[in-house]
Amino acid sequence: MANVFDVAAYILEKYGEMTAMRLQKLCYYSQAWSLAWEEEPLFNERIEAWINGPVVPRLYAAHRKQYRVSKLPHGNADNLTCEQKDTIDKIVSHYGQFNAQELSNITHMEAPWQIARRGLSENERGKSEIPLVTMGEYYASL
Repeated sequence: MANVFDVAAYILEKYGEMTAMRLQKLCYYSQAWSLAWEEEPLFNERIEAWINGPVVPRLYAAHRKQYRVSKLPHGNADNLTCEQKDTIDKIVSHYGQFNAQELSNITHMEAPWQIARRGLSENERGKSEIPLVTMGEYYASL
């Protein structure tokens, strides 16, 4: 199975440098819609509901302190199937029109992030996991 670094590598190779937050949200939506459309995850890494929206902590650790990301030390886009690349391309085609803050705002209006943040104030840090089942059910229902 591919990992989040493979997904991020594909996005960066095909679509170029972007902010770290935008990359995080595109990886999140790629995972979410893969669950909805294919009923299987693109990657197994944990996704958490942080203040600014969904974040994959392992990916965050790789780009930490970088505002813009052009390349990651890990990841190989060749580990993705044609079907997985197609899913990612559809996601970037739709969500790529939004900047990082807009993507963050969109995730804040959606149930998976809201459910994982229950009990936390708007500016309170948290590391609650956004379960794959919650993501799959929510996005499949749209």
